[in-house]
Amino acid sequence: MSRGGDMVYIPDDSDFSSFRDQCENLEGWHCRYNKGGVTVWSQGQEESCTVQKIKTRISCKDVPAETLYDVLHDTHYRKKWDSNMIETYDIGRLTVNADVGYYSWKCPSPLKNRDFVTLRSWLPLGNDYIIINYSVKHPKYPPRKDFVRAVSLQTGYLIKANGTSACILYYLTQVDPRGSLPKWVVNRVSQFVAPKAMKKIYKAGLKYPEWKHKHDPEYKPWVYPEQNTLPSVSLDELSVQHADSLENIDETGLPEDHLNMSDNEA
Repeated sequence: MSRGGDMVYIPDDSDFSSFRDQCENLEGWHCRYNKGGVTVWSQGQEESCTVQKIKTRISCKDVPAETLYDVLHDTHYRKKWDSNMIETYDIGRLTVNADVGYYSWKCPSPLKNRDFVTLRSWLPLGNDYIIINYSVKHPKYPPRKDFVRAVSLQTGYLIKANGTSACILYYLTQVDPRGSLPKWVVNRVSQFVAPKAMKKIYKAGLKYPEWKHKHDPEYKPWVYPEQNTLPSVSLDELSVQHADSLENIDETGLPEDHLNMSDNEA
């Protein structure tokens, strides 16, 4: 999503509009999975290519768009439903609708775990909502030895209201995992991992109102910026995270029969 070079920028209306178009437009996308209310598409690259652009969609009955928007922002609640997450936290705020954050992800064994530092921005559009991010470098959060630092070229969510008590969720992502992965991993993402992740978010949306009622129900800094107590981060502190500056590992030889999936992923 970055506009080239090392200049970090905060997405503007044209970026959000472009992201929305990518979510809603099916031209050039190839359906890889369509079952149980979840659809997955891929675009452009060969199947053997590691850096694929993946798009998923799920219809969420009984979950208002604003509730799902809260779910995707609430880092405290994420620890309850995102079993793939190792750690996540906000680093600092840039504007009232942009911040910098850290996320580490548990990959299925024997793959190495990945982590990201991203600039995230969000925009309410009436009854619809968009959240997008891309990878940046922050001098206080360099790559760690226990993770492979991956790169989000463009990742985000479009939440479209479908009446007052339902919504449609799109998730679009183009990530460089900084590793030459086996073809079976790339296929498994579209056939298994992506659909499962969407269903988890939907279930999290169903349970969120009850959970939030018991956990600081008035605290929503993504809705009420005056509640945000994060330290300010300057754009000058950040630079675009280019994939070619990071370690690239070769995991192509890992056999599928050694794949270890947790109970939450199976």
